[in-house]
Amino acid sequence: MADESDATAGSGGGNVHSRTVTEGDTRAPNRAMLRAVGFRDGDFGKPIVGLSNSHSTITPCNAGLNRLAAAAEQAIREAGGMPQTFGTITVSDGISMGTEGMKCSLVSREVIGDSIETVCRAQSHDGVLAVGGCDKNMPGALIAMARLDLPAVFVYGGTIKPGVLDGREIDLASAFEAVGQLQAQKIDRAQLGAVERHACPGAGSCGGMYTANTMSSVIEAMGMSIPGSSTMLAVDDEIVGAARDAGTALMGLVKRGVTARQILTKEAFENGIAVAMAIGGSTNAVLHLLAIAHAAEVPLSLDDFRRIRERTPQLCDMKPAGRHVVAALHAAGGVPVVMRQLLDAGLLHGDCLTITGKTVAENLAGAPAQPDPGQTVIFPVSKPHYPQGHLVILGGSLAPDGAVAKTSGPDPIVHRGPARVFDGEEAAMAAILGRRVAAGDVVVIRYEGPKGGPGMREMLGPTSALVGEGLSGKVALITDGRFSGATHGRVVGHVAPEAQVGGPIALVEDGDVVVLDTARGVLDVEVDEATLAARRAAWSPPPPRYTRGVLAKFARLVSSASLGAVTDRD
Repeated sequence: MADESDATAGSGGGNVHSRTVTEGDTRAPNRAMLRAVGFRDGDFGKPIVGLSNSHSTITPCNAGLNRLAAAAEQAIREAGGMPQTFGTITVSDGISMGTEGMKCSLVSREVIGDSIETVCRAQSHDGVLAVGGCDKNMPGALIAMARLDLPAVFVYGGTIKPGVLDGREIDLASAFEAVGQLQAQKIDRAQLGAVERHACPGAGSCGGMYTANTMSSVIEAMGMSIPGSSTMLAVDDEIVGAARDAGTALMGLVKRGVTARQILTKEAFENGIAVAMAIGGSTNAVLHLLAIAHAAEVPLSLDDFRRIRERTPQLCDMKPAGRHVVAALHAAGGVPVVMRQLLDAGLLHGDCLTITGKTVAENLAGAPAQPDPGQTVIFPVSKPHYPQGHLVILGGSLAPDGAVAKTSGPDPIVHRGPARVFDGEEAAMAAILGRRVAAGDVVVIRYEGPKGGPGMREMLGPTSALVGEGLSGKVALITDGRFSGATHGRVVGHVAPEAQVGGPIALVEDGDVVVLDTARGVLDVEVDEATLAARRAAWSPPPPRYTRGVLAKFARLVSSASLGAVTDRD
């Protein structure tokens, strides 16, 4: 049994294990079990922290996480803590894309958040460090951290190196677009096979400014990860050092009593939104930031994204719409160079606290005030890549509760055309690959929302097929589902209310004229109210696709996409 002085040292009583020796001998069984996993007499008074590791060989995004978890674990021990490691899940969005399995992608965000919260509550941890790679690892971990309100740090697994084929850089999105190119007879099967073999050369998350790299950058901007770490390459040694720094930083937070919600303030979320706009990030950032804010009890709405987008320039030229992968952004100085420019322009809250114990402004004091003129990734704020952010929040008769459009240029998207309506991704994909979608059309994919899918699948297959067939910029695609961060073109997702609950998107018919205008923030269907009312009276929801299991539970609990598609709202 530990002596009295061992038991009362450490975190100041935040953990049940470090409190209970003074309560008598009733906790001897607890200590006995902890001895079996390596605790010794002097360890019971130390802060006990959870270390969540989502390592797996399901996806390259998570295949290299064990060495980061080990580095963070060692740093925690050296800083006086007792780490307890545990696993959580991941699923591969890229591998499940276009299949029924993709319905589990957004569900996995909730499972990850629930699992980390469950372990840390059950074990009365004094803090939590989470290591993750694929898209839902990051928002899932941040949701748990916000709910728990413990000292908390996130460690990103890093981005993948670009593949190289015939002297040009390619990535996973290249493989999806090659499918459309094959159907359009622009390439042959041998060329498609070459893209497949070269697109993903090793461990790391998808290489463009897609969802994983967007969320890692946003988390750095919000102060919840080590500065400069969000764009590191998964296979490089520097990322191991960042993981060690993260473990040390977590123990600093524990000793100072700084918890996640002290960092995750409204101003921190505004910083995250500004950086998402500046780097050309994924539409999924909108959904995930709303969900994390809900967990942190921070008031955040689509109006905040509208407001911040209008004042924030896009500074980075990144895939999918641009030229560069995140490895190039890192070589150009990474997120700190972007943030320093935004800070100096008065577009960031510099007084926000971060995991380092310093403010945002203090962390950025040593970052370059201007990007290196020899690189082409980061533009100066005085001559931005585009004058405003690229994520546009829409309203209108087709999306009264909101929708998210992704633009890719200085000019607004204005598209007016006849609707081609499909109840589900598979039907739309068959029409696109069958060359039954023409320039000027508006492809409407519905019953793919949070409840209707269920699970709000990403439509990377259809959008990539349109790009591959040369229809990008000529066809608009709108859906109550989501988009991969690798999607670009005239696309609108997160249409709310969704079709399954009787939103206007459920009432659209083939040939109805749909108007998309990002300058006015409008998504309308040109059908008179009397006609819509008649259609609504004749409409009834389709039966749920799942009645048991995780997808059925998700469908029963999930909120609208306009509220973050969370599962624990009142």
